[in-house]
Amino acid sequence: MVRIKYLGHSAFYIEGKGIKALIDPFLTGNPSACCGTEDFNVLNFIFVTHGHGDHIGDTPYLAKKTGATIVANYELCHLFQKDELVCHPMHLGGTFSFPFGRVKMTPAIHGSDVEVEGKLMPGGNPGGFLLEVDGKKIYHAGDTGLTYDMCLLEEDKVDVALIPIGGNFTMDIADAIRSVKMIKPAMVIPMHYNTFDIIKCNPEEFRKLAEEFSDIRILKPGEEVVV
Repeated sequence: MVRIKYLGHSAFYIEGKGIKALIDPFLTGNPSACCGTEDFNVLNFIFVTHGHGDHIGDTPYLAKKTGATIVANYELCHLFQKDELVCHPMHLGGTFSFPFGRVKMTPAIHGSDVEVEGKLMPGGNPGGFLLEVDGKKIYHAGDTGLTYDMCLLEEDKVDVALIPIGGNFTMDIADAIRSVKMIKPAMVIPMHYNTFDIIKCNPEEFRKLAEEFSDIRILKPGEEVVV
C-alpha cells in the first residue's frame, strides 16, 4: 500500500515500502500548507520538479536535516551539491531503479530558473516524475501546460495522477481535463490551485467535468489517500 498525503499547493508526502518522500516541499511561506518542516524528521528522498521557489521550497533544509537524497534535474542537483547535499541527478526521459522502485522523469512545459540573491540562475528543464512504489504508479506532473506527450503515459497505466488545475502558470481546468483523457489514470488528485489569487479556481468544477474519465479525489491539505 502507498500513502499519498496532500500538503498544499503541489507538495505531497509519499510513503510505501522503502520510501518516505516529499515532492516539491513548499511548506515555509505556503499559505495553504498543513504542516511545517518540524513535522518531517525521517525522509529518504525529496523529489523536485523544477527550480521555482514554490517547488524547491524547504528542500535544502529538509535534505540536510534528514539526510534525504534529492532527486531533480542535473542543473538543480549541481546547485544543491554546492551545499554538500546528497543528490541523484536525472533528466527528461531518464529512468532509474531505486531500492523502492523505478522512477522516470517526464517532460513538463514550464520554466525552471532559480532565484539566488534576487537574480535568476538557470535551473535546467522543468519536469514531472512517474514513481513506481509497491506496484503502484504515481505521476506528479509538476508545473506544466498541456502537452501531447501525456498521451504516452496511457501505456504506463497510471494509478494516481497529481495534476495542476489552477491556470495562469499551468493548465487550467479545461486543459487538465484534456490531460486526464490522454493519461487515463485510475485516480486524479488536483493540485496547484487556490494557493494564491492568481491561480484561484473551483476544484468541484474540475471534478464535475472530469469524473466520467477518472476517480477524482479533491484533498484538503492534510488529507490523504491509500492505494
